[in-house]
Amino acid sequence: MFSFLKKKKIVPHVKLNGIIGNVGKFKQGIDFSGQEDIISKAFSVKKASCVAISINSPGGSPVQSHLIYNFIRQQAKKNKKKVIVFAEDVAASGGYLIACAGDEIYSNSSSIIGSIGVIYSSFGFTELIKKVGVERRVHTAGKNKSTLDPFLEEKKEDIERLKNIQLDLHKDFIDVVEKSRGSKLKKTEVELFSGEFWSGSKAKDLGLIDEIGDAGQVLREKFGDNVVIKKFEKIKRMVK
Repeated sequence: MFSFLKKKKIVPHVKLNGIIGNVGKFKQGIDFSGQEDIISKAFSVKKASCVAISINSPGGSPVQSHLIYNFIRQQAKKNKKKVIVFAEDVAASGGYLIACAGDEIYSNSSSIIGSIGVIYSSFGFTELIKKVGVERRVHTAGKNKSTLDPFLEEKKEDIERLKNIQLDLHKDFIDVVEKSRGSKLKKTEVELFSGEFWSGSKAKDLGLIDEIGDAGQVLREKFGDNVVIKKFEKIKRMVK
C-alpha cells in the first residue's frame, strides 16, 4: 500500500485569475504581493518535478506582470522545476506575459491569446466644461506635472512623451516573449507584436503556445491517471 502511494506523482497547481494589479479593497485580481507566498509554497513541494500554473487574465499592470513572471522563473531555477502554463478563457496582454514564464504553454482552442502591446486611454472634457461654465484651475511646480490632464487641451509634446514610454514598455514585453518562445515563434505570417489577439488554435499555429489542452487532461497524460494535483489558489474574500 505504502509503495503504491509513493509512486503517485504530485503536481502543484497555481491558479491566477483576474485583472493584474491592485483592483480595490478586496484585491480579487492578481498582484505580486498577493501571489508571492502562494507561488513560493507551490515550488517548495519537494516531490514535485514541475509546477502547473493556470492563468485567466485580460492583463493589467505591466509592473505587476513582470514581477510575477520574474518570480516564477526565479523559483523554477532555484527549485529546479519545470513550469507548465495553462491559459483558460483569456491570457492576453499582461496575462500572456505571465504565461511566458512557462517552459510549455497550453490553451483551449477557443481561448483568447496575445495582445502583445501597450495601451493608454482617457477622455477629453474640455468642450464639456466650457458648456457647463466650469473653469479649470491647475497650479503645479514642474511644467509637465499636468501632462495629459483630461480637462485641458492635449499638447503634442505630452503625446510624444507618452508614446516614448509606451515604446519602452512594449520593447520590454517583446523581449520577454522572444526570450520565452524563441524559435517557436512564426513571425512571417502576421505581425505578432501589433497588439492583436487570436484564438488558441491560431496562437498554436503562430507559436505563441505549444499545444491545445486543459490542465487535467495534459497532466494525466504526462504523469499518469493517478497524478495528485495539489491546488494553490488565493482565497476569495466574501463581501458582506
